[in-house]
Amino acid sequence: MKDPFTNTTQIRVRYGETDQMGYCYYGNYAQYFEVGRVEALRSLGMSYKALEEQGVMLPVSEFTVKYLAPAFYDDLLTVKTTITEIKAARIYFNYELINEKGNVISKAETTLVFVDKATMRPRHAPENFIALFEQL
Repeated sequence: MKDPFTNTTQIRVRYGETDQMGYCYYGNYAQYFEVGRVEALRSLGMSYKALEEQGVMLPVSEFTVKYLAPAFYDDLLTVKTTITEIKAARIYFNYELINEKGNVISKAETTLVFVDKATMRPRHAPENFIALFEQL
C-alpha cells in the first residue's frame, strides 16, 4: 500500500448509549470505530461478509484509545478511519471521532490480523484484498 486510505462515516449518539448526564458511555466508542472500519472496507469494495465468505476472519489484536472530550446524547459524530498499512497478516487502522463543532473528541488505533477461518491461524491478506489498495 503506497498511501494511507481514509474514509468517513457518521453516527448519531443514541439515548441508550448515554448515562444520566447525557454523556456517551466510553465503551461505545469501540463500536463506533468498528462501524468506521467496516464502512471504510465497504467503500473500497470489500465487505467483512465477503472476506468471511472467502474463509478469512479479521479479529482485533490491539486496540488503544485516547478520550479527549465527551460525546453527548444526539451528537452527530464523524468517524474518520484511515488504513495506514497492510503488512503480511496484519492491517492497521487509525481513527478520529469528530463532533459537530469539528472538534476531535477521541483518537484510536487498532491492529487486526487476517486469520484463516478453518484453522484460526494467521494468514496473509487475500490477493484480491491487496489488489484493491494497489488501485488507489
